[in-house]
Amino acid sequence: MTKNHSIALIPGDGIGAEVLPPAQQVLDVVGRRHGFDLSYTSYDWSCERYLREGAMMPADGIDQLRDKDAILLGAVGYPGVPDHVSLWGLLIPIRREFRQYVNLRPIRVFEGIDSPVRGARPGEVDVVVVRENTEGEYSEVGGRLNRGFPEEIAVQEAVFTRAGVSRVLDYAFTLASRRGGHLTSATKSNGIVHTMPFWDQLVSERAASFPQVAWDQEHIDALAAKFVLDPARFDVVVASNLFGDILSDLAAAVAGSIGIAPAANLNPERDFPSMFEPVHGSAPDIAGKGIANPLGAIWSAAMMLDHLGHPAAARDITDAIVTVLAKTDVRTPDLGGTATTAEFTDRLIELL
Repeated sequence: MTKNHSIALIPGDGIGAEVLPPAQQVLDVVGRRHGFDLSYTSYDWSCERYLREGAMMPADGIDQLRDKDAILLGAVGYPGVPDHVSLWGLLIPIRREFRQYVNLRPIRVFEGIDSPVRGARPGEVDVVVVRENTEGEYSEVGGRLNRGFPEEIAVQEAVFTRAGVSRVLDYAFTLASRRGGHLTSATKSNGIVHTMPFWDQLVSERAASFPQVAWDQEHIDALAAKFVLDPARFDVVVASNLFGDILSDLAAAVAGSIGIAPAANLNPERDFPSMFEPVHGSAPDIAGKGIANPLGAIWSAAMMLDHLGHPAAARDITDAIVTVLAKTDVRTPDLGGTATTAEFTDRLIELL
């Protein structure tokens, strides 16, 4: 029986609109092969909409997405619109309203891509960063007083809850038990006196339920250094919202290009739609030139299929990514080649 999935597309800004069509093409190819259909609804929610109408999305935007099976997003960001406006006007409301409390970012060094790090060799670096995605340092608690005066102050409060931290830790430990059996917790409890010791305490408590997983903890500054010096030692890394955000971008750079890195914003219980997006930004400097790397969006689409219950189709896509990088010389400019987005996509689809 053919299964149909309803997918919301939010191309967003810049190259977001250029990388989602290749992802759709790939999805449709594997869908036909594996016997499922995808129907798409596209939304023009973006910084350009904000400049036009004063909001990134309409007031009922969340309700428009609620009945979808998943959300595939391109990129958000546009010159002249502050980043906090675009983030808090679109991505964060979606993440929080749909309880997408796990941000999942896999990082691999592929054969055919040279890492800028000497010790990062293909087949050896395979890390997943599990980032808490709805609270932590990115809270709404705080404010600014005495604006414009010499005594102006800004206060930003981090919010860590037992429920919020425990659920992302359980997800990370479960993932580690299915992978290499090792988890590293990012902390900074030697300098942040309340939230990070609380985080460490909960890691220790939750670890007791996963005796099959070996775990350790690293202070975030030392961990960042070790990501560069010895990236192959890591398997699953779990981190707070801020630390996970920084670490996953660093790891993508270690892998050779942030242009290939995917991300999933997951509601693990599947009570709400999850959202999938490439890590790269809107890249206004190359937007409209037809040279954007579509791999981040395509890999994100593979993660979406896995979440929707099609792991074999997802593997077909990731296998094709491995092959196109290892056995062809087709590369977009960010990877040192001259291929256009369309040429790269066509070659990948040939391999599929």
